[in-house]
Amino acid sequence: MEATLRRYTEIPYVIDLLQTRELTLVNPKAWDDRNDSFYIEQYARAAGVSSTYALCLAEAPETYHHWRVFSHGSGGACITFDKSKIIKYATKHHGVRAESVQYCTISDLRGEPPQTEELPFLKRYAYADEKEFRLFYGAKSKGEPIYRIPIPLSAIDRITLSPWLPRAVAIHVKSTLKSINGCSNLRISRSTLVENETWKEFAGNGI
Repeated sequence: MEATLRRYTEIPYVIDLLQTRELTLVNPKAWDDRNDSFYIEQYARAAGVSSTYALCLAEAPETYHHWRVFSHGSGGACITFDKSKIIKYATKHHGVRAESVQYCTISDLRGEPPQTEELPFLKRYAYADEKEFRLFYGAKSKGEPIYRIPIPLSAIDRITLSPWLPRAVAIHVKSTLKSINGCSNLRISRSTLVENETWKEFAGNGI
């Protein structure tokens, strides 16, 4: 089985990816984890970088945690990428790094303080269940609020719609996404994580 990376996001960003064939990296300044964004700010100061951009992906298989935290609500979606392809196309751009995030405790860092180059890929151990893989780019000059990286549709393994999206609505969302030029053969389905008929059938055994 090939390694994959998951991007939990929302339908508008799925449409943007399918229409532009580009990954979108954003400024980490507004991230909820202020420790994480602070480390990136410190990296920028130390490395002489004026603009930073990142895209967070998950190396973990589908989990309730990822849906609830990163794509909660009926408008959520998960884009599953081929890991080798996303690394290949991302790192074609000079300066773009594609690496797994390392999770450390305060005690770990007391014993061995991080080097400047490690800062964009370090998070506290409490976040370890995320199993994050990150694309990161630091620009020497002030740039646009986002940084785009071209990537072919062949790098997409599948698109999964939110488990909270009503089935009747999911049919039309799937049809709309497939109507985008070049997307008719994409694998698109609705997640059954919170309600799976096959799983339910096992409850009848022995009754």
